[in-house]
Amino acid sequence: MDTTRTPTGALAARDASVRLKAALAAGTEADPAAAAALIARCAVEPDFYVRDMLTWALTRLPADVTVPALLAELASANAQARAQALHTLSKIGDARAWPAITRDLLRDGDDAVARAAWRAAVVLVPEGRERALAEELAAQFGRGEREVQRSLSRALAALGEHAEPVLKAALASDDPVVAAHAAATERLLRDPEAAFEPAVDAAKRIAALGGREPEA
Repeated sequence: MDTTRTPTGALAARDASVRLKAALAAGTEADPAAAAALIARCAVEPDFYVRDMLTWALTRLPADVTVPALLAELASANAQARAQALHTLSKIGDARAWPAITRDLLRDGDDAVARAAWRAAVVLVPEGRERALAEELAAQFGRGEREVQRSLSRALAALGEHAEPVLKAALASDDPVVAAHAAATERLLRDPEAAFEPAVDAAKRIAALGGREPEA
């Protein structure tokens, strides 16, 4: 039997457009029986748009079915499985997922996993835990390339006033990379529409001037 001719089997078809349609159909039908196949495909799907549709399909299913299965994926040795599970949990927004957003995931060695964990954490963090989360995120100032740093800044900016004390501390860091990243994050906090690249460049110029704003 050709399994690609079955609704969930088509998720593994060679053609990405066929896989996309299969994920769309699974979400439209919202059959809980498809959850396992959708989650399994998330771990190996190479196409961004198909992965996005798989996540959408999973959000259409009952959380009682999807959340436990997604939480189990967080222990996978497959980085993509962890990242996609975190991304999907952030879209579902079920509070039961919060205890699984561990320090290990927030500091995962794989940048895609860590970025997904940051996004999930700011969505799921319970009231009263925001400051502790901000402190944990701020410990990674200066990590990675610009895209990684931008993700961290956006996560901290999403925490609003809870991030302000840790930003103030990081701004005083002796590490110029940390201080510049914190300064760029502070600018994003003040102006969420601000572009990240100019903010980082401006922060570096300020650091070079000993913390003084350049004269106009």
